Amino acid sequence: MANKRSAEWLALEGKVCVVTGAAGGIGSAIARVLGESGARIALLDREAGKCKDLAQTLVANGMEAYAFECDIADAKSVELTALSVEERLGSADVLVNNAGLLRPGGIEDITLDTWNAMLQVNLTGYMLCAQAFGRAMLHKRAGSIVHVASVAAHHPQTWSGAYSPGKAAVSMLSKQIAAEWGARGVRSNAVCPGMIRTPLSASFYAQGDVEQRRRAMTASRRIGEPVDIADAVAFLASPRASYVNGAELIVDGGLECMLMDMVPRPGYEAKAGAAR
Repeated sequence: MANKRSAEWLALEGKVCVVTGAAGGIGSAIARVLGESGARIALLDREAGKCKDLAQTLVANGMEAYAFECDIADAKSVELTALSVEERLGSADVLVNNAGLLRPGGIEDITLDTWNAMLQVNLTGYMLCAQAFGRAMLHKRAGSIVHVASVAAHHPQTWSGAYSPGKAAVSMLSKQIAAEWGARGVRSNAVCPGMIRTPLSASFYAQGDVEQRRRAMTASRRIGEPVDIADAVAFLASPRASYVNGAELIVDGGLECMLMDMVPRPGYEAKAGAAR
C-alpha cells in the first residue's frame, strides 16, 4: 500500500523515463524506483548484457522496461538510441543523466586521452543526451531532466583526474539548460550524491575500519544506499517538483555540513565525541 501511495503521489504513471548508465548500482536503483511509480522505463547502457538482465528483472516484477545499448560518449549512438526509444515508447517525458566514468590520475601527469575520455562521458555525454531527448520535450513544452552530479562538484576529489572538474561542469550545464529551456516547459536539476555504497565502491568498505570512519564523517552516521539517490531523482523528475528548476539537491547524509567538525578545536572535541 505504501508503494502504491508513493506512486500516485509522484504522478509518474505512464511517463516515458530515460535512464542512462542504467546497469550500474545507482542507475538500476533509479530505474526501479521510477518503474515502481508506474513509469515506462528506457534503460540505456553500453553494457548491453547487464542492461537486458535489468530489464528482464524489472519486467518480472511487473514493471515496463526496455533495454537499449548506448554509448553516450558517441553522438551517433545517442541519436540512434533516441530514435529507437521514441519508436518503441514514444517521446521522453523524463531524462536522467546518470552514466559516469572515473579513472585515477593526478593533474601533474594525467594524459590528455584519459582526461578527454572522462569528460566525454561525464559532461559531453550529458549534453548530447539532453539535446537528443530534450527536443521532443521542447516541442511539447513539457519535460524534466535530472543530472547526477556529485559532492565532488563542490570539493576537489584529488587524484581522480577530470572527475571533479567534470561534475562541477555538470552542475553548471544543468543550470544553463534550466535558464534556456525553463520558459519552454522543460525543467533541469541536479542531484549531488555523497558516499554511496555501490558494487564499484564495495571493496572500499571491506577494508579495515574504512566504513566506520566514513560513517563518522556524515551527520547521519551512515553510508548512503543507491535508493537514497533514486528517491531524490524520482522527486525531481516528478510533477511534485514542478517549481524546482536549476536547483542542486545534495544527498550526502550531511557530509558537507560536517567540515568544521573535522577541524581540530581544542576544548570542543570531547563534546563532539559525546554526541557520537
